[in-house]
Amino acid sequence: MSEELQPKPVKSTPLMQRILVYVAVLVIVFLIGFVPMWLKARGCADEMAAAQRELSLARMQNILASAAIDARRGDYEPARQAASDFFTFLRTEADKGADSTLTDSQKQNIQPLFAGRDEVITLLARSDPASADRLSDLYASYRKVMGS
Repeated sequence: MSEELQPKPVKSTPLMQRILVYVAVLVIVFLIGFVPMWLKARGCADEMAAAQRELSLARMQNILASAAIDARRGDYEPARQAASDFFTFLRTEADKGADSTLTDSQKQNIQPLFAGRDEVITLLARSDPASADRLSDLYASYRKVMGS
């Protein structure tokens, strides 16, 4: 009977088991902090991509508007350079494929804009006042295609 009254020896947890518990707790604490920040960063990256898309489209529109204004004022050389830049940027965006800021419908609808490219640039190179009207029409067409 004396054996029954003696306390049983307490088993100590092996060191490796305690280390695994600590590591598991640290991983859980890390994930509790990491996951919300990762989700927030992903949301910010999406917002930044949308803002960059809008900025790219606005820059192209600004370049074309600048060309139209310069042509109206009789500054044909800056207008020619701006028109050339506009067509170059627009072609680059159209050719990017999936990385383009343009939607598929926009890519299809901008093709007619390229038809008058050489004529507009030639008119500007000749300092022809008719180029201002062509650029204004081009600007209106671009805005219609882009939906702004």
